[in-house]
Amino acid sequence: MNVLLAGVVGSTAYGLAHSGSDVDRLGMFAAPTRELHGLRRPKESHVTTRPDTTYHEAAKAVRLMLACNPTAGELLWLEQYEVRTPLGDELIRLRRSLLWERGVRNAYLGYATQQFGKLRSREQDADGRARAAKNARHLVRLLAQAEELHTTGHLTVRLADPERVRVLGEELADEPERAAGLLARTEDRLRAPGALPAAPDEDAAEAWLHRVRAAHYTPPED
Repeated sequence: MNVLLAGVVGSTAYGLAHSGSDVDRLGMFAAPTRELHGLRRPKESHVTTRPDTTYHEAAKAVRLMLACNPTAGELLWLEQYEVRTPLGDELIRLRRSLLWERGVRNAYLGYATQQFGKLRSREQDADGRARAAKNARHLVRLLAQAEELHTTGHLTVRLADPERVRVLGEELADEPERAAGLLARTEDRLRAPGALPAAPDEDAAEAWLHRVRAAHYTPPED
């Protein structure tokens, strides 16, 4: 793969990792341009476990980012990268232009609501409670990220106070309905005026993708 950007995401990036945590990696790659015009299109995503790694093809990655997908979007806001290329740097410089107010609100609240549903449905045995606490931590993290994006147009991947999030996750695992108040509070804040535009700059994203295709085109041999 022609990897453009790659780095460590998940609990390690958030500052929530513990001794048994997996190390999750996320990246984006450019398919050879000629392969996009054949009978069969190349795979848009490569996902493996042990280690947990996801790579999205450039077009799919940008579509996810334009939809404000919380997981895909993190790739543009990491403090450190394992792979960082000039084309990757170009997209990092465009990261704020890919965000938009309703997109952030719908995506982040949608993912947080999913975590709330999982939190409420967990069996309260030892394994179920551990998973519930993890769902709660994700919920808290998503709400904090949504509020930061809405008010500043910036995303800080590493949590400001990971220990507070751990403690709150344990508390919400014991009292899941408390999370409903957190969701409602963030939803109210995201409906107030913020720093994000009404729509993303799709033209800038399209122009970047054209540069990726030009850079990875190899003419056919005679």
